[in-house]
Amino acid sequence: MSYSDSIDIACSPDEAFKVVTDLPNMGRLSPENTGGEWIGGTTGPQVGASFKGANTRGQVSWFTVAKVVTYDRPTRFVFDVRYKKVFKVARWEFDVEPAPGGCRVTETWSDHRSNFARQRSESDDFKRADYSKVSIRTTLEKLKAFCENSSA
Repeated sequence: MSYSDSIDIACSPDEAFKVVTDLPNMGRLSPENTGGEWIGGTTGPQVGASFKGANTRGQVSWFTVAKVVTYDRPTRFVFDVRYKKVFKVARWEFDVEPAPGGCRVTETWSDHRSNFARQRSESDDFKRADYSKVSIRTTLEKLKAFCENSSA
C-alpha cells in the first residue's frame, strides 16, 4: 500500500531538496516526526546513512531508524524506516522536479509493515494509511510555506 501527493513551490529544486533532506529539522514540517539525529558517524544525508528519528502522535512517542537508500541531489531522496532496527515500517520518498515558477515536490509513503504488525498497530480510531495521507499533505503545505518564506 502506498500514497503520493504533490505540491508546487516557488523556489528552486535545490532549495526544496535541502529542506526535505534535513532530517534533524523535519519536525518543522511533519505533524508526527519531531526531528532526530544522524547516527553511526554520519553527519548528513548520503546513501547508506542512518538517522534516528523521534516521533510523537498524541500522547505516544517512539523512535525509529531510517536508512538512506537514494540521494540524487536535487531530484530524489528515499529512506527506509525500521522500528528497533529490525522491523520494516515504511519507505518515504521525495521527488523534486522543475516546474513553472519553481519546482514540484512529490512525497510518497509506502507501508512496509507485515500484516501482523499492521493489524496490531491499527484500531477503529487510527488507520495508518488515512493518517499518512493527511500527514503528507500537511508536510507538503508546511514545506511550501517554509521555502517560499525563506526565498522572499
